[in-house]
Amino acid sequence: MQEYEFTLKFSLGDAISDPESYIERLAEAGCDDALIGIGQQGRIAFNFNREAESALSAVCSAIKNIKSVIPEATLIEATPDFVGISDIADILGYSRQNIRKLMLNHRASFPAPIHEGKSAIWHLSSVLAWFKERKNHSVDELLFDVTQATRQLNVAKENFYLDPAINTQIHAMLS
Repeated sequence: MQEYEFTLKFSLGDAISDPESYIERLAEAGCDDALIGIGQQGRIAFNFNREAESALSAVCSAIKNIKSVIPEATLIEATPDFVGISDIADILGYSRQNIRKLMLNHRASFPAPIHEGKSAIWHLSSVLAWFKERKNHSVDELLFDVTQATRQLNVAKENFYLDPAINTQIHAMLS
């Protein structure tokens, strides 16, 4: 068993006004290993330190615990996943400038961002994998495992919005 640290953010919907009413029931349902944030109206966040056989098991069991108490809650985001250049630098212990230089010097192999603009965004799991493979950089395996699980979860939840026919076309085009 390993201990995985991750955060799950949920929307509570319009009908729910007092997330504090769930705190006790969430602890009883197995969320006693999470810090619960209720600062934003209509939102609730859970910062877990959960023991499990795998990162995916940890994340999935946490969602199951939450949904048993708040079935109408909608997952907004699982983290760590989406990161900017400053986040990457902080996580890996480099300066922001050093990360930027690495990206520019390795344009062909550095993972492509999922969003380019004033601030680019990457999946942390892609960046960590690149550092492990290309730079022989020591990466925390538990962090790497949890980033892979949260990425899969975030991508899977967005798949619910795809029209099945369009999804089939996209898969055929990208294969």
